[in-house]
Amino acid sequence: MVRFADAPDSLDELFPLGDGTADDLVEAHCPYCGELCEIVLDPGGGAHQHYVEDCPVCCRPWAVTVTWAGGVASVRLATEDD
Repeated sequence: MVRFADAPDSLDELFPLGDGTADDLVEAHCPYCGELCEIVLDPGGGAHQHYVEDCPVCCRPWAVTVTWAGGVASVRLATEDD
Protein backbone atom coordinates (compact mmCIF):
# COMPACT_ATOMS: atom_id res chain seq x y z
CA MET A 1 0.00 0.00 0.00
CA VAL A 2 1.38 3.41 -0.97
CA ARG A 3 1.14 6.19 1.62
CA PHE A 4 1.67 9.87 1.05
CA ALA A 5 2.99 12.04 3.87
CA ASP A 6 0.11 14.55 3.56
CA ALA A 7 -2.61 11.95 2.94
CA PRO A 8 -5.36 11.53 5.54
CA ASP A 9 -5.52 8.21 7.38
CA SER A 10 -9.07 7.45 6.31
CA LEU A 11 -11.82 8.38 3.89
CA ASP A 12 -13.69 9.98 6.82
CA GLU A 13 -11.03 12.67 6.95
CA LEU A 14 -11.31 13.25 3.20
CA PHE A 15 -15.11 13.28 3.21
CA PRO A 16 -16.40 14.36 6.63
CA LEU A 17 -19.87 13.12 7.43
CA GLY A 18 -22.70 15.21 8.84
CA ASP A 19 -24.88 14.11 11.72
CA GLY A 20 -26.40 11.38 9.58
CA THR A 21 -29.82 12.98 9.24
CA ALA A 22 -31.32 14.68 6.22
CA ASP A 23 -34.79 15.54 5.04
CA ASP A 24 -36.19 12.74 2.91
CA LEU A 25 -39.83 13.83 2.63
CA VAL A 26 -41.42 17.22 2.11
CA GLU A 27 -44.96 18.47 1.58
CA ALA A 28 -45.65 21.10 -1.08
CA HIS A 29 -48.63 22.47 -2.95
CA CYS A 30 -49.01 21.60 -6.63
CA PRO A 31 -48.55 24.77 -8.71
CA TYR A 32 -51.41 23.61 -11.00
CA CYS A 33 -54.19 22.19 -8.81
CA GLY A 34 -53.10 23.47 -5.38
CA GLU A 35 -53.28 20.07 -3.67
CA LEU A 36 -50.85 19.41 -0.83
CA CYS A 37 -48.61 16.53 -1.97
CA GLU A 38 -45.73 14.58 -0.46
CA ILE A 39 -42.47 14.54 -2.36
CA VAL A 40 -39.84 11.91 -1.60
CA LEU A 41 -36.34 13.41 -1.65
CA ASP A 42 -32.98 11.82 -2.42
CA PRO A 43 -30.34 13.32 -0.08
CA GLY A 44 -27.63 11.40 -1.96
CA GLY A 45 -28.54 13.01 -5.28
CA GLY A 46 -26.34 16.07 -4.81
CA ALA A 47 -26.57 19.52 -3.24
CA HIS A 48 -28.50 20.99 -6.19
CA GLN A 49 -31.10 18.87 -7.96
CA HIS A 50 -33.42 19.68 -10.87
CA TYR A 51 -35.90 17.17 -12.23
CA VAL A 52 -39.49 16.72 -13.46
CA GLU A 53 -42.10 14.91 -11.39
CA ASP A 54 -45.82 14.51 -12.06
CA CYS A 55 -48.47 15.63 -9.55
CA PRO A 56 -50.08 12.51 -8.04
CA VAL A 57 -53.47 14.29 -8.12
CA CYS A 58 -53.75 16.14 -11.45
CA CYS A 59 -50.85 14.36 -13.25
CA ARG A 60 -49.36 17.59 -14.61
CA PRO A 61 -45.55 17.92 -14.65
CA TRP A 62 -43.71 19.91 -12.00
CA ALA A 63 -40.25 21.37 -12.48
CA VAL A 64 -38.71 20.45 -9.11
CA THR A 65 -35.67 22.24 -7.71
CA VAL A 66 -34.08 20.92 -4.51
CA THR A 67 -31.22 22.64 -2.73
CA TRP A 68 -29.56 21.08 0.32
CA ALA A 69 -27.82 22.89 3.17
CA GLY A 70 -26.80 21.03 6.32
CA GLY A 71 -29.24 18.18 5.77
CA VAL A 72 -32.18 20.56 5.28
CA ALA A 73 -33.87 20.64 1.89
CA SER A 74 -35.32 23.69 0.22
CA VAL A 75 -37.82 22.62 -2.43
CA ARG A 76 -39.39 24.74 -5.17
CA LEU A 77 -42.12 23.50 -7.49
CA ALA A 78 -42.89 25.35 -10.71
CA THR A 79 -45.01 24.72 -13.75
CA GLU A 80 -43.24 23.64 -16.89
CA ASP A 81 -44.13 27.06 -18.33
CA ASP A 82 -42.19 29.01 -15.63
